[in-house]
Amino acid sequence: MKSKYLSRRALGLHLALVVWVTVCISAAWWQVGAAILGNSLSYLYAVEWPSFAVLGVFGWYALLNMEKITEHQEKTRKEYEEMMRTEAQLARQVDVEEEDPALAAYNDHLAELATRPKKRLWGH
Repeated sequence: MKSKYLSRRALGLHLALVVWVTVCISAAWWQVGAAILGNSLSYLYAVEWPSFAVLGVFGWYALLNMEKITEHQEKTRKEYEEMMRTEAQLARQVDVEEEDPALAAYNDHLAELATRPKKRLWGH
């Protein structure tokens, strides 16, 4: 099994982090030089760029450690949704005699929407 730190995606993230931190440190060094030459606003930028580098490290860590849904978790979620739909349909059948016709039609519409397959989201 490949380590999550050596996967193709992880190596890309490592490279992006190295580039990002290098750019941020270079920009901070440049701003320090400008501040020494008399640009007082550059003192703020000299502090801001290292903070961007730190935020890049936090983003790298978050992207690297995002958990992916396993097939077992997906199967369990689908089973749970199906069980909840079945329970809701049984509960509706018990209350059918007491329901207003307009409310029953609306509930039927909602039940149909719930049983339609869901659209796949990008990246999932």
